[in-house]
Amino acid sequence: MSHDGVGLRAVTRSAAFLTAGVLAAGALAGCSEQDEAGRPAAGQDIASAKRDRIADGGTLHWAVDNVPETLNTFQADADAATSRVAGAVLPSLYRLDANGRARRNPDYLEGAKVVEREPRQVVLYKLNQQAVWSDGREIGAADFSAQWRALSGKDTAYWTARNAGYDRIEKIERGKNDLEVRVTFKKPYADWQSLFSPLYPKDVMGTPDTFNDSARRRLKVTAGPFAVDTVDRTSGDITLKRNPRWWGRPAKLSELVLRAVPREKRAAALAGGRLDLAEIDAAEAHRITSAAREARSGKGAPLTHGPGAALTPGRALRSWAIAHGSDEEAADKETTARRKRAKAVAKYTGQQSALRGFVVRKSLEPAFTQLALNGSEGPLADERVRRAVARALDRKELAKAVLEPLGLPAEPVGSHLALAGQHAYADNSGALGDQDTGEAQALLADAGWVAGGSVKEEKSKKGAGAEASKAAKGKKDTKDAKDAKDTDEADGSGDDGTYIVGGTDDKPADDESPTVLAPRKRDGASGAEKHLAQDGKQQLKPGGAPGAYAPRGTRAPGPEAAGPLAKNGKPLSLRFVLPSGPGSQSLRAVGDRIARMLDRVGIRTEISKVADDSYFKDHIASGQYDLALYSWPASAFPATDARPIYAKPVPAADGSLNVEQNFTRVGTDQVDQLFDQAVAELDADESRSLVRKADARIWAAAASIPLYQRPQLTASRTNLANAGAFGFQTPLYEDMGFLKKD
Repeated sequence: MSHDGVGLRAVTRSAAFLTAGVLAAGALAGCSEQDEAGRPAAGQDIASAKRDRIADGGTLHWAVDNVPETLNTFQADADAATSRVAGAVLPSLYRLDANGRARRNPDYLEGAKVVEREPRQVVLYKLNQQAVWSDGREIGAADFSAQWRALSGKDTAYWTARNAGYDRIEKIERGKNDLEVRVTFKKPYADWQSLFSPLYPKDVMGTPDTFNDSARRRLKVTAGPFAVDTVDRTSGDITLKRNPRWWGRPAKLSELVLRAVPREKRAAALAGGRLDLAEIDAAEAHRITSAAREARSGKGAPLTHGPGAALTPGRALRSWAIAHGSDEEAADKETTARRKRAKAVAKYTGQQSALRGFVVRKSLEPAFTQLALNGSEGPLADERVRRAVARALDRKELAKAVLEPLGLPAEPVGSHLALAGQHAYADNSGALGDQDTGEAQALLADAGWVAGGSVKEEKSKKGAGAEASKAAKGKKDTKDAKDAKDTDEADGSGDDGTYIVGGTDDKPADDESPTVLAPRKRDGASGAEKHLAQDGKQQLKPGGAPGAYAPRGTRAPGPEAAGPLAKNGKPLSLRFVLPSGPGSQSLRAVGDRIARMLDRVGIRTEISKVADDSYFKDHIASGQYDLALYSWPASAFPATDARPIYAKPVPAADGSLNVEQNFTRVGTDQVDQLFDQAVAELDADESRSLVRKADARIWAAAASIPLYQRPQLTASRTNLANAGAFGFQTPLYEDMGFLKKD
């Protein structure tokens, strides 16, 4: 896709040269043949139970953000709710395990393997002989063929959002019998297991009209443990019922209702009995854990949180005095306020009582938050400045600030292309290096940014987009961030205030459409624990950092002596774009923390706070930023899914720049070549080795700095089993249910 018309080609050529030049052999040490994937940083938390302990029947109400616009996952407006429906009602030939690795789904496949490599790659699928669509027709080659033709990209009448992998297929045909499907590729494709998940019936994929329209509002024909019953846009409910033709383990639940509830209203919905399972923020998690603690401490104990928590004895006495005083107008006003407060306290207390029936399940999402550096223009077009930014960051401290208060492992992410536990994971951050203030300052000096240089006075410039802060306000924000006390807090939102826009399948998308995590609207709430505490060891002491402005061993000027870094009369100042909504407070707290780290090496930031709904579209995608925080989902198939994110931007036919999903606008020929080699390499170990080499070079380019894996908090009824914080694993919808009563 094309987002702007800036001339990046010369910039990216320069970056490619620098990246190739600075990447020493030792930097690729993370790319050894040894399996470095390890285990996931956090296991799933789903209250696992054997099926014989689960009652037959019952309805589970599971929160989603909205009723999906389409039930076709291959359309551009598909979302997380689309994928959740598809996971329960459609075939997935492969699904992800707890380590984020693709595993054959025996309900649909008896086997699948590459049976020929020359002259063409041929994959033979052997289908489960019991696998049938809900209309009684067997799942077979005709369904595979229809999906391939719809997604191949050859027929533009199909409004598809993605075709990666399907465009490499040459033909699909029936095997020896109806249970065999032979897929022949015109080009080798390592990620062939990513295809046909989900698989739609030929009734949907057969023609452009049925593809474009028939599956948007309903799915008549399905083949999963559940089937779509109703989609009620008025009530916000998508009701799924047991599929009577399902041949696998029968679903324990009789109904699964996906209910659209905004995140800021989920605590009330849980307490009101409208939800049984919901992803929540840390403020709501705090309420639920507090409710359990209050239940153990006994009735009658005053609440330490909620609408009445701030009413100290002194304030209560003053309120009583005003309400009973001689000033009738003030007394009436205070009496009304006291009644409202009492009503709010009673409502909150009642909700707390109801929340005792829930527990918080927690894990880490299969997604990571990164600091993105826009290398299209300005100081960050110089790789040395980007590397200086990266070396100024203490990623361990950032991970701890976000994850430790939630009781989750706080390890920084070491790869752009996989997360710990996945096949392709290896910590390649050594290609860039750890936090080092001296090295960061030396890189800036080498790039010509000199402390105490003369600065030409400039007119106040507009920030990132129409809603951005002006330079004067940005400088104030930067000063506020710098002077903030060490007890700065996030909203404890359970994540960093972001949400997935696309790419929400159980397996990550095999497309080239935007699959970005952009700010999610949510409200901060009282009771969130304070975290993002002080930076600790990275605080500069008087005397500065050694080796920054003179030969190593020479003490640099202290903070009182060093002026702002400048070059050619211009100060070194970067626009740091952050969302302004109440639900993004945690992300802003991380941004403020980063700004303080950069300030220590002489990099000033002008923080521009923009509306949540325009943050991604008007700023990230359009390139109106220098620094930004957003997240990407992890993929079991990085050679396919990650290439558009890190591909070298190229000019489009209309003269604009086609950045695909590479919103940092920095790419190299070497990275593109490694992706191309990895996706065509049928030896799995060699393909993973190529992916890891690509990751090391992405680190060296210093345009995207992975920070931490996003937290996942889920409220679940205490008697609900096999559901909660799933982590990597694809949910097993047929095994979810409520425990039998003892």
